[in-house]
Amino acid sequence: MVPRKLLLCLLAVLTFSGCAADDGFNKETAISLGVGVLQATTLDEKSVKQTASLASEKMDRKHKVAPDGSPYATRLRNLTQGLRNYGGQNFDFKVYLEEEVNAFAMADGTVRVYSGLMDAMPDDQVLAVICHEIGHVQLKHTYDQMKEMILTDTAFKAAVSVGGTIGALTSSQLGKLGQAAVNAHFSRDDELEADNFAVRTLNDLGHDPYAMLRAIETLQARFGSGGGFLSSHPANEKRIDNIKKAAARL
Repeated sequence: MVPRKLLLCLLAVLTFSGCAADDGFNKETAISLGVGVLQATTLDEKSVKQTASLASEKMDRKHKVAPDGSPYATRLRNLTQGLRNYGGQNFDFKVYLEEEVNAFAMADGTVRVYSGLMDAMPDDQVLAVICHEIGHVQLKHTYDQMKEMILTDTAFKAAVSVGGTIGALTSSQLGKLGQAAVNAHFSRDDELEADNFAVRTLNDLGHDPYAMLRAIETLQARFGSGGGFLSSHPANEKRIDNIKKAAARL
């Protein structure tokens, strides 16, 4: 006989999975990786990446993406040559045509750069920011953050199976995950690690590793330390000192 508590868990999961999708989202396009009866303490990385891909598609529909052949898209394509597959990870780069000075990444290799950030700095500094975002992916900061949100947010818990996979999510839930990526606040150590990754990557690509430092200085001088790419821990002065030390070790 199945324990009553187990039946209640199963009922909760099945009820969640059968909810009508909102915003015109067809749940058949969502992930259907099986429904479990217990919340997993860990999440399968493949499942999180698939969910991130769905969330990025939702974000792309919400924002105005620079079309192929446009100046912004062409510039980004030229900057990211050699990065479409880096460290064994496929990356998808696009520009959002918005004045916000920001960039973000998701666990599946999604990297989005706002045109406002591209307007604010020259190519080498834009590339530095992109390498920083790639660092968050390669170092699994983006995976860890999305995993934690899904496991701790009540709205997502019922979609997590005993096998560590994720069931179908509604459009609004995918939008919530995408917005969390845009507004991500990584830990002090994560930001410093991503800066160090950017310094090494720039050097490996034959670019000036100090471009990461100049990117922070440029944005701080023009926009202050609040908002967008700079609205994170640690303080910019600490990041600049860390970048100098990382570049000196090359």
